[in-house]
Amino acid sequence: MIVVMQPGATPEQIRDVEERIRQFGFDIHPIYGVERTVIAAVGAPELDRNEAKEQLESLPYVEQVTLVLKPYKFVSKKFREQTVVRVGGVEVGGTHFAVMAGPCTVENEEQLFKTAQAVQQAGAHILRGGAYKPSTSPYSFHGLGREGLELLARARELTGMPIITEVMDPRNVELVCQYADILQIGTRNMQNYDLLREVGQARKPVMLKRGMWATYEEWLQAAEYIWLGGNEQIILCERGIRTFETYTRNTLDINAVPAIKELSHLPIVVDPSHGTGRASLVPAATLAALAAGADGVIVEVHPTPARALKDGAQSLTLEAFRDLMRSLRPLAEVMGRQL
Repeated sequence: MIVVMQPGATPEQIRDVEERIRQFGFDIHPIYGVERTVIAAVGAPELDRNEAKEQLESLPYVEQVTLVLKPYKFVSKKFREQTVVRVGGVEVGGTHFAVMAGPCTVENEEQLFKTAQAVQQAGAHILRGGAYKPSTSPYSFHGLGREGLELLARARELTGMPIITEVMDPRNVELVCQYADILQIGTRNMQNYDLLREVGQARKPVMLKRGMWATYEEWLQAAEYIWLGGNEQIILCERGIRTFETYTRNTLDINAVPAIKELSHLPIVVDPSHGTGRASLVPAATLAALAAGADGVIVEVHPTPARALKDGAQSLTLEAFRDLMRSLRPLAEVMGRQL
């Protein structure tokens, strides 16, 4: 159950509602906003919900009470029709189709700047690049860390594009926030609840990738952790799941796009690079994402994929990315989306 207080409700009125909710047997999770307070109530028996709803709605300082049967409340479609995340003049959601592009890993200044300028000229909106990189092998390249963040910040100055980069450790959230415009939570950290709580306290948009093993419900509950911290700027990212298929790196679940649109108000983007693991399949998967109703894509691009330190096989060349952007424009027009 979601209880929305009237704008200007006093602290005494808010406490009164919270106490009434507790008396019904609910646990409460309040979010105290600047203009209004919203309280998520969970845990009471189903038979008590309608009675609680009627009594709370009769209070003059309660604006609305919504019953939500899902285990996630605030990210549910019942709570809000649509969320548009805005960052650096770019919108993710609504009628816009946002293209995030750049190298999997920041390797050096020349590689990053060359890629950043090329994707910006081709029409990308947001620059992606990893300063910290998770790897299955402990012997793989794990990123440049702070040096990579500084290079990303300089690339933003060069191109004017906001940047998205991954944060892996709750202890690094404050540092990454100093440089990044969007914080990325990778698939391995989707259920790192300490990290989710920490980025929930940040006032930066967060892109939450689906765990390679996760159901939609588990994914949305992970987003709920971020929301409960007070951060409503959440973007979901479908990046493929583990299945029995071995030809592709993962199986891109294109069903996730319309399914999430039914279940949640949060914008959703697709990662066709990790979703397929093959550069040759990325253009088709990107077009499929746009056709399915995704709010954007995040694509890996590298000047010389054969020499990439990470994920070269799934990275587009600069020329291939330009061709992809050209192929997106007519479909976007048909779909009523703005590039």
